[in-house]
Formats: sequence, C-alpha cells, structure tokens
Amino acid sequence: MKTIIAALFLFFIPFVLPLNSPAQAPSKAPAEWVDPFLGTDFFGHTFPGPCLPYALVHLSPDTGTEGWTYCSGYAYSDESIIGFSHTHWSGVGMVNGGDVLLMPTVSQQLQVVPGTKDAPDSGYRSRFSHKEETASPGYYSVMLSDYQVEVELTATKRAGFHRYTFPKTDDAHIILDLGHQIGDMPSTDISELKILNNNRIEGAKSAGLGKIYFVAEFSKAFRYYGTFDSSYATPESGSSLFPYKNAEQGDQVGAFVSFQTAEGEQILVKVGLSYTSIEGARKNLQAEIPHWDFDQTRTDAETVWSNELSKIQIQTTDKEKKEIFYTSLYRSFLAQYISQDVDGKYLGSDGKIHTAKDFDFYGSFSCWDTYRSQHPLLTLTAPEHINDFIKSIEAKVDHYQWLPAQHFLNVFGESMVGDHLIPVIVDAYQKGYRDFDIEKLYKAMRKKATENPQPPVPAHAGRSGLDYYLELGYTPVDQVTESVPNTLELAYDDWCIAQLAQELGHEKDYKYFTQRAHNYQNLWDAETRFMRPKKADKSWLEALGENEQEVVQHGDHSYYRYFDPLLVGRRPNRYYTESNAWQYIWSVQHDIKGLINLFGGTHRFTDKLDTFFEMSPVITPPKYVGVVGTIGQYVHGNQPSHHVAYLYNYSGQPWKTQQRVRQVCEELYRTGPGGLCGNEDMGSLSSWYVLSAMGLYAVTPGIPVYVIGSPLLDQVSLQVKNKRHFTIKAHNNSKENCYIQSASLNGQTFNRTWISHEEITKGGELIFEMGPRPNKKWGNGPQSAPPSLSDRQ
Repeated sequence: MKTIIAALFLFFIPFVLPLNSPAQAPSKAPAEWVDPFLGTDFFGHTFPGPCLPYALVHLSPDTGTEGWTYCSGYAYSDESIIGFSHTHWSGVGMVNGGDVLLMPTVSQQLQVVPGTKDAPDSGYRSRFSHKEETASPGYYSVMLSDYQVEVELTATKRAGFHRYTFPKTDDAHIILDLGHQIGDMPSTDISELKILNNNRIEGAKSAGLGKIYFVAEFSKAFRYYGTFDSSYATPESGSSLFPYKNAEQGDQVGAFVSFQTAEGEQILVKVGLSYTSIEGARKNLQAEIPHWDFDQTRTDAETVWSNELSKIQIQTTDKEKKEIFYTSLYRSFLAQYISQDVDGKYLGSDGKIHTAKDFDFYGSFSCWDTYRSQHPLLTLTAPEHINDFIKSIEAKVDHYQWLPAQHFLNVFGESMVGDHLIPVIVDAYQKGYRDFDIEKLYKAMRKKATENPQPPVPAHAGRSGLDYYLELGYTPVDQVTESVPNTLELAYDDWCIAQLAQELGHEKDYKYFTQRAHNYQNLWDAETRFMRPKKADKSWLEALGENEQEVVQHGDHSYYRYFDPLLVGRRPNRYYTESNAWQYIWSVQHDIKGLINLFGGTHRFTDKLDTFFEMSPVITPPKYVGVVGTIGQYVHGNQPSHHVAYLYNYSGQPWKTQQRVRQVCEELYRTGPGGLCGNEDMGSLSSWYVLSAMGLYAVTPGIPVYVIGSPLLDQVSLQVKNKRHFTIKAHNNSKENCYIQSASLNGQTFNRTWISHEEITKGGELIFEMGPRPNKKWGNGPQSAPPSLSDRQ
C-alpha cells in the first residue's frame, strides 16, 4: 500500500510544481513597476525621493546645487550626497528648491558646511553607492558610506518623515541647514530658526520663490545642540558654531543637534512645511503625522500611490514597457503641487493669507509645458482634481487682478512665451468641467488679450509685444524676443478664447478672436515655406550671408540679424523659443488644415514633414542645451515638437503618424536613470508617453478630442467617471505590427483618426487590428481627419 501511495505522489509531482513556479507567481501591482530613478541621469531633471500625488512636500536627496544639471538637486552620476531637502521640482529647467535640508553625520569634529564633490571630507557631505540606494513610490533609502548611517525617507502631502539608523557612537549629529538652496535665485528676506523643548526646531527658510515655514520634531531628546552661521566660516572670522545658542537669523544659518547612540539605534525626524506660517506648519505636521510610526506612514504613502496608479490597467508581455508606462504615469500624477495648509489657508498672489473653501489650491502652473500633454491627460485620469486647478486660477485672478501665464508659487514672473493658462481653462470647460466662474475667467482672458496691465500689476505680466500684435498682426523680430513663437502661440491662445466666447454666447468676440487666430499666416513665407521672422517695417529678416554681423543691438533688445532655419539661439538673441524654424513651422495647433493650405496642399505639406523627420539632426550653433532626443529635426526633448508626429492624420497619411509615434515611443523612452530623452518639464514628457502608449494624443487642447496614433500596449483599461471603464485593445500587436488595419468602437466600424472626450468618458471598447504594413485606406476618408479651424469656414 505504501508503495502505491509513493507512486501516486511521484505521479502528481509534475502537476503540483508548476503551481508554485515563477510563471504562476502573482503579477506585480502597477506601483511595483515604477522606477523613481528613471530620468535622474543626463537632463531628465527628475528626483528619486518620496512624495505623494499633488503634494506640497517633495523630499529627496541632493547631490549638487549649481548649474542646469542640478535643476532637481540630484544627478545619478554623482557619488556623494549633501543631504535631504524637502522641496524639488519634477523636471524643470529652473534651478530652484532644496529648502530645509537635513543631514545625519557621525564625526568627532562637527562639520556645518557641505563640502564639495571633489573633496567630500571638507564638509558634512557623504559618499554613497547606488548598490545601497533604493526608491519606490513613497519611499527612499540610502546608506551614507562615510558615516555608516542608513537613511530612510517617506512623506505625506505636507510633511517629510526621516528615519536614521546610527552605529554605536558618542558623536551622532543631525545638521539642519537653511543656507542650502538649489541654484542661486536671490531672496529678499532672511532665514530664521529657534530650538525649542530639546526635541523641536522651528523657523522659516527664505527661498528664491518666497518664504517657507517649517517645524521639525525629533524622536529623541538632544544631548547637545546649537546654531551656526556659515557666513562666518573663514580662518579670519573664527568658528561659525554657537553651542547652546537656541536662535539664529541670516542667509547661511542652521542648527545642529547631537546624540549618543547604540548600535542600530534609530532616530526619527518629522518635518512639516507651510507657505503661510509656523503655526500652519505645526498644524500640517500634527494632522498628517501625529505619531512616530515610520512604517505606517510609508505604508499609507504606498497605498495612495497604488490606488492612483491603478486607475489605468495595462496588458503587455514587455516588462520594459510596463516600467516606462507606470513610471510615466507616476510622474504625471506628481507634477501639480498644492500650496495650502490642512485648514485651507494659503498665501495669495496679493501677499495676503486666504482660505480655500472646498477645493485644493495649486500655486504653480508650468503651463507652457503642461498644457500640451499633462493637463489633457489629467482630464481623463484625474477628474476629481480638474475643477480645483481652474478654481485656483480663478483665485489668482481675484487676488492679482490679472490672468497669469506660467508661474511658480504665485510668483508671477511670466516665464516662457504665450498665454497658456487659457488652453488649460478652455480645454477643461470644453470637456464638461464647470465648477468655477467661467465668465470671470473669460473676462480676464479677454482683458489680457486686448490691454496692457496697469499698476499695481507689473508690465511684465502682460502679453509680450501686445501693441505690435494688435497693430501688425504679429510681433516683430527687431522689437520682441522669440517673436515667431510669440505670434504663433498667441494666435492659438486667441483661438481658444474664440471657442469659449462661442460657448458663452459672445458672438461678436467669437468673430473677433477667430480673426486673430489667423495671425499665424502673417509670418508665413511662401518662398522658404517657413514661419519666418519679420521686422516692424514688414520686411523679412535677411537671409544668411557670409559676412553678416551676427547680432544686432536695438536698445535693450538684440537679435540675430540673419535668417537661418537651423539656428537655435540663446536669450535674448533667439527668435524661436528653444527651437529653430524647422521645429516651429508646425506650431499652428488650432488650424492644421489652414497650414496645409499655406503649403499648397497635402502633398507639399507631407513632403516637408517627411523631410523634417529624415534630414540631419544637425543644428546651427550656438546650441541650446535642451536640444536632445532627436529624429531628424524632430526634437522630442522639447515641447514644441510634441504634436508633430500626429500631423500626418490631417493630410491623409495616418500610417506615417502610426510609424513615427511608435518610433518615438521605442527609441526615445528607455528604462533606467538615462531613460528620458530630455527635461521632464513637470510631467509633460511622461504624459506624452502615457497618452501615446494608449494610442491617443491631444494635438489641440481646446477641442475635446484626441488624435489617434498607434497603440503601443496590447490592452489599456482606463477608469473613467462613475466607475466605468474605457478599454483600448490592439489585436496582433508587436513592434513590427505598428500599423492599424481596421478598428471598431463599441462594435461599430471606426474609420477616423480621432475620438471625442465624451466617447471615452462614456466607457466602452475601442479595438484596433494591427499589422506589419500600412492600410492606406484606414482613416483616410473625407471625414476622417481631426477637426481644424479652417474646416469651419
């Protein structure tokens, strides 16, 4: 009998073992595919530290502070860490942040200056190895090699949580450095701090974009404490340390606290931030981390990210695509930053404290970047936040008495070209988001589009070159920096105003702004077939000559005196924004049909597009540092090119859009620290990938439609409103099978290259049949092209 049982047992082994094999292991959750290190090398400018979606606090390690490389404070190529600060920007070209830095050290001689990368021992900086560094959504850890201190970080929306595991020592220290800052943006105020109750430090950091208040609580009472002022740290002035001093003010001040620790002893630090007051920071900290359970806060953060990222479920056998997709989705969710305390208080643009009632206030809008891809994506993936974005803009109009453009932390420096809060507002309204005063916002748009600001609104808050634009229908190169993009992008913004005017019943305004939307035509040079710089006297900028002087000075304005389509210049001399004539010719997002007409038809248009993608990527110096990620003259590392691959849909050759979009997805997005081909720019690169991998893109925010590309994934299921789902399936999908053969929407034949926002949010199923060769009949009918301004005339 035992022999029979043994035989049966051996017989069943082959059938039992596969149940426990790796192939049958549970699939990873979306959050487990995220790599926060992706984009931290080259010029991605991302940071690996923990934060929550839409948060105020972004806690991360800093490895450097000076120069464009350190816009996020962290470069993967570095080998030492300065410390861990609480504010960072997700992939911007602005060198700023790094507020309220903490650094644990072990040293008999206390160091209160950071030291340098070349000589880490000259300060409190520590070496580290990437082998002892990990990151995931809501968590970061690293071993500081010089001190043998393990650092762990997690965060809530308004607070950072540090856990430091020390060795046995009598000389454990934690440095709090308020002089640390990413970049050198000048401040008009000073920093200050106070040491209280033997386990708390409170104060305010004077930052380049304003003042930030903090409260730091320590889990263990201080053995020793004191302050420092690094501005005194010279041989002539003596020591910068002030033991047992409990308050300090200045530009380079900080505090130190010291402990005696046993082997493996953990000291925890909680840091609450606020832009309103120390009291606000206290409230934020007490509300969000009232305990000392680091692991619970970490688990809570991971749960938040798991829920957020699970809004989109994908199917693909390609693990790298999963990693890129969910990391991109992660970046798109953390690019919008709240600015208010738990009680709703925030610092308004009028310098006064206000209270946001029933909405979250967002102080920053990097809208030159984000209006193109990130905001359109969020209208699908984050509907619960869209009204809050627009309410925040409405509040800014109330307090500033003017509609801002791109700005950070309510500091309206009006960076970048165009007036692109307008498409953010109009796109949301056109997609059914209406919980705000649209008439107030419309009046603000119209006022800014027709008038220059009057005091107390500063002149730089107005549209650049508005008087010329109104008189000539363009902004002249000899008067206005970046004159060509300024004209093209204002024409698009005016088109957006026209759409809103029509929706609101302002018919006279609709006709007026529709006429202005054609201003892009005033810079069309039929001879060269470029959008060419034009002077105030209506003459073209001269063609490139061998002995021409390079720069012309005209008062405070200077510009390159010749027209070179390949020239990418630097401010203040450039006449294209971070691009050249080849890259900006396509920036007529609202009227692709009209642009095709200027070319003289679809054949000439597509011939120029083909050349654009196929020609040499060489540009004419002086090179702009952001020109990265190229296919011919297409520069995916910079936003003006982002919609161009989709333009073949408008000219009757959608199969070329399918091929080019796939090419960009596969060639210019990779895994690992160097995986981004350019500056992340507050989620815009990542959002482009998420949309394009789904098979969609918003070429023209302001029209509630998405243009079809080539779905990269086998299946995408998007959670839309009322718990419905919209599913996109790509049958027979592969790298070679990038071409759409046919499609159906909810069982009906689908033969157009666009889909409406309403069709998606109703829920349903869009199915593509894919193949290795173009089907030139699909999406090529009379009504197949996406809508365009000239279609309505």
